[in-house]
Amino acid sequence: MTMLTLADWARRIDPDGKVPSIVEILSETNEILDDMIFVEGNLPTGHRTTVRSGLPSVAWRLLNYGVQPSKSTTVQVDDSIGMLEAYSEIDKDLADLNGNTAAFRLTEDTAFLEAMSEEMAATVFYGDTTTDPEKFLGLDARFNDATAPSGKNIVNARGAAYTAGTPENTSIWLVAWSPTTVHGIFPKGSKAGLIHQDLGEVTLTDASGGRFQGYRARYQWKLGLTVRDWRYVVRVANIKTSALTKSGSAFDLVDLMLDALGRIKALKGRPAFYVSRTVKSFLRRQIVNKDNVMLSFDSVGGKEVLTFAGIPVRLCEGISDTETGVTFT
Repeated sequence: MTMLTLADWARRIDPDGKVPSIVEILSETNEILDDMIFVEGNLPTGHRTTVRSGLPSVAWRLLNYGVQPSKSTTVQVDDSIGMLEAYSEIDKDLADLNGNTAAFRLTEDTAFLEAMSEEMAATVFYGDTTTDPEKFLGLDARFNDATAPSGKNIVNARGAAYTAGTPENTSIWLVAWSPTTVHGIFPKGSKAGLIHQDLGEVTLTDASGGRFQGYRARYQWKLGLTVRDWRYVVRVANIKTSALTKSGSAFDLVDLMLDALGRIKALKGRPAFYVSRTVKSFLRRQIVNKDNVMLSFDSVGGKEVLTFAGIPVRLCEGISDTETGVTFT
């Protein structure tokens, strides 16, 4: 089955346009886009999937005896798509100073694209449509109940210093991206969900009400997330960030990450770990200290990447160090 990232879709849908350039800028500050598979939605504002919730029963058969027919149990799920938007405005005289207006405007717009990229990454993990209906449902909302079926894939990293409900925790996520497991979605018939409109020269107003001529650009990103099979996502929760120090840790992250590898159904598609900057910094120090052989720097796609057991460990600025944690009974 074809596995296309957002960059792959952009090149396929808009080979000579601006979308591939926008995706390249988004990817520079958002490592999750190097792995995340995207599928074109089958609804105008979302994607309907059939999620397998149970396996069929099977039986050993004796000669001359039959077997009762059975079937797997499934649930239809509609995942919504969120709409992220930004307007970039810049003084015309400032943009025209260096003689290459288009290039200067793009450098200024990069800040807007970076902000959109970071907001998207944060929503992948923490989006909750019950409190923010304009967003899409992220992974935290799907893996925050230890008693739910998906609770089997939540590893409790509780250490001696851990206090339930204290907002100084973080998580490590292991996701196996593929069209049949976990993937991003964008609206049907769109250019990978991305729109860039150069609105040209307009009259802008400063804080005092004064007017001046400027350039305006509009960026829009429509996307969502589908978890077709929760068995291909593992969350290592309740990692107390204050315990991740140079001298040691109350948590054996290597053992916890090995536990995550043992719980995931299979490493199909594009598997990757996602961590906060605090956790990644701690793991990098373990390489320098030569504390274990599971961590190393490898070449992945022409880039030097931190890996654990050969699986990329990606920095995701959207992962918080102030989670309240998951409650276990």
